[in-house]
Amino acid sequence: MVTLSTLRNGLTVLTDYMPGAETVSLGVWVGVGTRDEAAEQNGIAHVLEHMAFKGTLSLSAREIAEKIEDVGGHLNAYTTREHTAYYAKVLAADTPLAVSLLADILLNSVFDGEELTRERAVILQEIGQAMDTPDDVIFDQFQEIAYPDQPLGRPVLGRAEIVESITREQLSAYLKRHYHPKNMIVAAAGKIDHAAFEALVSAAFGDMTGSALETLPAQARYIGGTQIEARDLEQSHLVIGFPTVSANDPDYYALSVYSTILGGGMSSRLFQEVREKRGLVYSVYSFASTYRDTGVMGIYAGTGPDELAKLIPVIADEIQRLPDTLTAPEIARAHAQLRAGTLMARESTSARVEALAQNFLTYGRTVEVAEVLERLAAVSTDDIRRLGGRFITATPTLALLGPEATLDPMALFAARLSRAAA
Repeated sequence: MVTLSTLRNGLTVLTDYMPGAETVSLGVWVGVGTRDEAAEQNGIAHVLEHMAFKGTLSLSAREIAEKIEDVGGHLNAYTTREHTAYYAKVLAADTPLAVSLLADILLNSVFDGEELTRERAVILQEIGQAMDTPDDVIFDQFQEIAYPDQPLGRPVLGRAEIVESITREQLSAYLKRHYHPKNMIVAAAGKIDHAAFEALVSAAFGDMTGSALETLPAQARYIGGTQIEARDLEQSHLVIGFPTVSANDPDYYALSVYSTILGGGMSSRLFQEVREKRGLVYSVYSFASTYRDTGVMGIYAGTGPDELAKLIPVIADEIQRLPDTLTAPEIARAHAQLRAGTLMARESTSARVEALAQNFLTYGRTVEVAEVLERLAAVSTDDIRRLGGRFITATPTLALLGPEATLDPMALFAARLSRAAA
């Protein structure tokens, strides 16, 4: 059962009571991320997320870790392109402690200079590790080509040379500008009583002040194009994608069904055609990344350099074929996969609170599971065909990382798609 209330300072409080649960997953979600950063501060949202755990007016970084682990709980955070979250999972009796710790790290962090120096080094290691992981690098490259020269195209971790220069003063200013009650949600799911939780949140966050931003980030502009980086790797890592609908678009659910049919599992078209039938890859799948005003649908594949010339035409063929060859069984199968995934997530306190907070940040309201299932079930063959048809004529984005290629992958892809469409 979902319950919502708003504190006098504008802070939203959400709970989802789960009968039979003995734990509580809770957190603070902030409507700010990488796309809210200036170019010269790329990565500051992620640095701030790290520094929140590095000491407050009353607790050291070690004491914060010890307090949550003394009760067997855990405390963590993450940054995305549009949101930042600080969350915990504890036994229900330890909910007051978790709320207290979350409030302390967000309201009383000191951003100690020595801690910042150490944590910068940790983040630089994180960036270096990501740069050494091809299937991490390729997605950042894809995002940058899809949305060049704008915040949505920049890496969440930030660029090393910028992270090295971020100061305490910049962190404090960024927090003051973006972390205000009307841009934050405190949510919990599990063995939770709303009135008691609201009282805890009010005591911890009720004196927080701040006003909404006067301006929102600029509208994202999908551009598309090609980026090829030669590296001494065993495999070529490929991402091909197209502009698609935003999270607020009526076709959002049709996109979920389309992506599931195309590359959402072992029975999907890409997995069966590319891996099972032709043996061209170990890993291939489709994905949809949606934001408040835009979105991209893409396909990832990792393949040997000798197989690349065979792989790209097959992907183009499957994109072209899908709208005109949809079958009732595969649509029903996609519906079943998405319905089962939605319902299975209902058994997890962590998944429940994440969905609760993300839905409110995205739509400004709670979204009941019955509505999700109803909208998925309403997706028709015509909806999928119409959506899939857009990808055939859209400007693609292609990112390729791996051994030096002797072919032009975008030319091969575009020519094959045009020929197939004709």
